[in-house]
Amino acid sequence: MKASAFVYPWDVNGDPEAPARIAALGVAQVTLASAYHSTRALTPRHPRHRVVTAEHAAVLYPAGAHWTGRTPRPHPAGDWAPGDAFGEAATALAEAGLEVHTWVVLAHNSRLGAEHPDTSVVNAYGDRYPWAPCIAQPATRAYLTDLAAEAAVRPGARGTELESLGWYGLAHLHAHDKTAGIGLGDVGQYLMSLCFCPSCREGYGAQGLDAGELAASVRTALEPVWRGAAPSDGGWTGVEKLLGATPAAATRAWREETARTLQETAVRAVRDAAPEGFQVLLHADPVPYHCGANAGVDPAHILSVADGVVVPCTGGPGLLTPFAQENRGGSVLAANFTVVSGMGGSPGTLAADAAEARRLGATELRLYHAGLASDDDLEAVRSALAAL
Repeated sequence: MKASAFVYPWDVNGDPEAPARIAALGVAQVTLASAYHSTRALTPRHPRHRVVTAEHAAVLYPAGAHWTGRTPRPHPAGDWAPGDAFGEAATALAEAGLEVHTWVVLAHNSRLGAEHPDTSVVNAYGDRYPWAPCIAQPATRAYLTDLAAEAAVRPGARGTELESLGWYGLAHLHAHDKTAGIGLGDVGQYLMSLCFCPSCREGYGAQGLDAGELAASVRTALEPVWRGAAPSDGGWTGVEKLLGATPAAATRAWREETARTLQETAVRAVRDAAPEGFQVLLHADPVPYHCGANAGVDPAHILSVADGVVVPCTGGPGLLTPFAQENRGGSVLAANFTVVSGMGGSPGTLAADAAEARRLGATELRLYHAGLASDDDLEAVRSALAAL
């Protein structure tokens, strides 16, 4: 199975040994960040630093002049990835024999929400989620589409992986997070992720809902949870039970159509900007109403739009099955495994995990993350890939 390792430019730039070390893992490809959200990352082998703090969401290359005067627009990185950090790293990795694909984070941008609060998802209580741009807003959709095309199609790249191309909601790996005191479950997460910005209020209206009444229903449905009641674990049936089947279906119809059309538009923009044979994958979850970095999608639809998907498999490869059932041949189903032990990964079982993923329909592997993993973790990856 073809394998690709996720990499940041700062893992490579300034470390002349990094490209050969990554190639020695046995991967044929790297998925190299070109547009990324804020983060704090260890660099355990870099000769110049041990911690990189990316202070805000940024493009890791010089943004094009066409952004001048536009709002919103992407921001350049600071000293953590100056200049054309992506291009420098991509060149070094390609010289080591690795195929380079871009890694583009889209609807996950706290700086955008801080500078332009009106772009953010607004929950039923009126709280804004600055990390979560509302993908229903026309200006935000245009920004995400243009960013997808520019950040995906970088010189030397043979393909791209688009992350967060869909709804983001309450769940977020936020610094000093203090939201785990109340267990919301799948149903609560959905209700707390419904957006009530003006665009979404209008969208609910087009579905026959009164947005004010819907927000009140969400607050009423969640009140027992805030008082300590166990969250519903009924999945979509639980949402229907709390909101009513018809209103629940209407919210889902609005949100899924919004995400689906954005995905179609963004992928089309990437293809229009890319050379022949450029591969376009989405980080995806097969449950359409789910939010987050792995966008909730309809498997049949997304495989008709993109060249394939990258599917989270660290907790088990079961999410591959809905995609495999819709794969008519030719689509990439990449099983994504965390290989950093300290982040919940299990590099020691990678060979067995990959074999099970292949049995369930995976055609490729993704390994998160070559720059973050310890030497012992990387040795386990080398052994696993050699066995495969």
